[in-house]
Amino acid sequence: MSEQPPYLRIADELRRRVAEHVWTPGDRLPSRAQIAQECGVGDNVVRRAQELLISQGVLEGRAGSGTYVAEPRKRVRVVRSAAREQRQSSPFRADMKAVGRQGDWESRTDAKLPAPADVATRLGIAEGDLCVRTAYEFLADGKPVQLSTSWEPYELTGGTLVVLPEGGPHAGVGVVNRMAAIGVTVSHAVEQPEPRQATAEEASLLGIQKAALVTHIRRTYYSDEGRPVETADIVVPAALCEIVYEVPISR
Repeated sequence: MSEQPPYLRIADELRRRVAEHVWTPGDRLPSRAQIAQECGVGDNVVRRAQELLISQGVLEGRAGSGTYVAEPRKRVRVVRSAAREQRQSSPFRADMKAVGRQGDWESRTDAKLPAPADVATRLGIAEGDLCVRTAYEFLADGKPVQLSTSWEPYELTGGTLVVLPEGGPHAGVGVVNRMAAIGVTVSHAVEQPEPRQATAEEASLLGIQKAALVTHIRRTYYSDEGRPVETADIVVPAALCEIVYEVPISR
């Protein structure tokens, strides 16, 4: 296993001091030179660590003044509901708009990756069958609030306009609407939420302390024929978000 880059180690240390109230909101941090000497690294390493924490909303830079601990973020309300998938737009963006936030995301797609054993089981395919994997970082007002890694069988979408979830004319409109564009009707989703501690990588991306509590949601979409068409691992930090499920009542 490769060693964690020095700037991520320093970022974790600075984040720990904020979480443990060594530094509180509004406090000015010591100079980069002071932190570098204390931690046994170069000024450049401290600069990269602070830039990362500024981008994640943990710290804020003030021109000509220094670096300060940012005010805590308000928790974002994340709604899990069948109704959110019926719009011809991004469900996440619509959810954020409903609570007065600007929703956006960054993504990276890798096509034709062999399915790991657990993903293959969830998709009802053979281990090693080709899939399209997309990693997402969802942002509210420019700050990360949710991670997701999505897998779709390449056999289902290969050669169509929706093979890349974030490319083509149906980019970014959600699984239900993309599948409808190729004649696949998604009838329902199954979600399995469970609490766990964040990994080091998740903590770094979300701007939370390493091993902080997150909710890990395993979600799988099914067609009206009962075929799994997409499965995803969604990670929501407990300190930043509250998860609400809307349950439809049949009449």
